[in-house]
Amino acid sequence: MKIKFYVALFSSILLLMPAVSTAQASSQYKQVDEYVQTLGSMDSLNMGTISHILTKNFSSNADKVRAIFCWIANNISFDVKRFKSSGNEKMTTEEVLKNRKANAYGYAALFQDMCSVAKIRCLTVDGYARYTTEDINEKPDNFNHSWAVVQLGTSPESWQYADPAWGSGFIDDKMTVFTKAYNDAYFFADKTIFNFQHLPDNTAWLLGPGTKDVKSFMAMPLVKNAAYELGLTKFMPAGGYIKTKLKNPLEFSIALNPGATVQIVALQIIQGKKTETKTMDIKYQNGLLKFNHKFAEADTYPVNVLINNKMLLSYMIEVTD
Repeated sequence: MKIKFYVALFSSILLLMPAVSTAQASSQYKQVDEYVQTLGSMDSLNMGTISHILTKNFSSNADKVRAIFCWIANNISFDVKRFKSSGNEKMTTEEVLKNRKANAYGYAALFQDMCSVAKIRCLTVDGYARYTTEDINEKPDNFNHSWAVVQLGTSPESWQYADPAWGSGFIDDKMTVFTKAYNDAYFFADKTIFNFQHLPDNTAWLLGPGTKDVKSFMAMPLVKNAAYELGLTKFMPAGGYIKTKLKNPLEFSIALNPGATVQIVALQIIQGKKTETKTMDIKYQNGLLKFNHKFAEADTYPVNVLINNKMLLSYMIEVTD
């Protein structure tokens, strides 16, 4: 395994820009995505008609599911106000299409219904996700996220993840603003990374390796969108809430896919209204990207790991004398 390292200089302004991952459509689905873009919002049509129009030109189930995912992620917006007031309550497909807004359950339910019209087996999965570092070690009172699993064949490996809610964009850390940004990393998502971010209530729908209990899942750091681009496979510290001593080096190690290009690694330290981004000296040892940092101020604050100016991991760090 070999990771390419490049030394690059980034201005402090660039480093403090928000990291957004907008995965480009793979060449495999380019034709599907281009067709979907020609259709527009189809405001006056019902769910069944929209699903038929989306899928009628494609013979493979994978292409049909891609068309449905692409359309929903580009035409439905996340309803932040509803999510904050009512959580991930159930929504009907009719309600979602009428308002063109949904919580995560609404996205998944619409996705499932459209797949069913296309005669593709798809199920909505309820479970848990972490949205901010405040969620670390805090179990929600109810399910706070939903996504879909799709069956493309007869073997267990033929089941795939799809999360049209997270594929449609992202919410800011204060959970007040939704930014639309199509992200196809959540279509047939990498199962290892997806399971860093999601925990189903029914572990029968845990596709691939992953944490199986809520307490352990909520204790993990937040894994961000850049994980898909870089192929994150392992990280240390494994816990999201870290206690360390003032000026003692805290060790970090990260395993990425072979060939991942790493230009710069930084820690973004957030203390109230002050945000400081520090470039790390990195080394590559035993298949791991490694670095350490001595925190200079005693306090408890969020710390983000940035690679190539994109957020990869988020921790809550408690620094004591």
